[in-house]
Amino acid sequence: MKNIITFAACLFAVSTVCAQTQVIAHRGFHAKQGSANNTLSSLRNAQDLGVFGSECDVNETQDGVLVVIHGPMHGSYNIQHTDFATLRAQALGNGESLPTFEEYLTQAEKNTATKLIIEVKDHDTPEHETRVVKKVLAAVKKHKLQKHVEYIAFRQFVCDRLVELGPKGIKVAYLNGTLSPAYCKGLGYTGIDYHIGVMKNHPNWIKQAHDNGLTVNIWTVNDTENLQWCIDNGADYITTDNPLEANRLLGK
Repeated sequence: MKNIITFAACLFAVSTVCAQTQVIAHRGFHAKQGSANNTLSSLRNAQDLGVFGSECDVNETQDGVLVVIHGPMHGSYNIQHTDFATLRAQALGNGESLPTFEEYLTQAEKNTATKLIIEVKDHDTPEHETRVVKKVLAAVKKHKLQKHVEYIAFRQFVCDRLVELGPKGIKVAYLNGTLSPAYCKGLGYTGIDYHIGVMKNHPNWIKQAHDNGLTVNIWTVNDTENLQWCIDNGADYITTDNPLEANRLLGK
């Protein structure tokens, strides 16, 4: 009987740890001195910090190069309407060069304990978005990172193409906050990834998502009060520019 009780206690402890809210660094851990968002240093910083994930934004340049930058502008240049060489010549805020998606994946390979959370940005036509999705999936496959990445997008069309064209078990979450958890489940998504304002207006969506087997990520949560709200209400993940405070509240 003692052994059974001990085993049950261990199982409970494991489940408690697994259920703990995890931290995703928004555009990497860029708040560290010398870094900037969506840079290689911000990804390295997130990996060194040991957070669950590091989010990044992927756009395609006019000449077909996938780059990591939020956009739509880089300085005075529209990213999707400008060639890569011109964009690369414009230094980022911390002096780093604009990273390609390939460079980002190379860094991600170096420490897969931190997942890469890939946001595929909106592009101008469905055909363009389909091409970008195919290129993103192919690059991840080339680097053998399929099990170490997750995907997010604001546009339902992009999420649908990721589900349709991606490998079995692909993890896709919808960002726009307009679809119920049950509807997302029906589309084949594995999670909802909604703004803190949306989730506060629909707090029941957290339970509904979990009842449907979906994960819940909440963005972009930086202040202590809202970070604690996400933790208290059982969010699986918090995307934040302030991973140090999120870790503190989680006792990490």
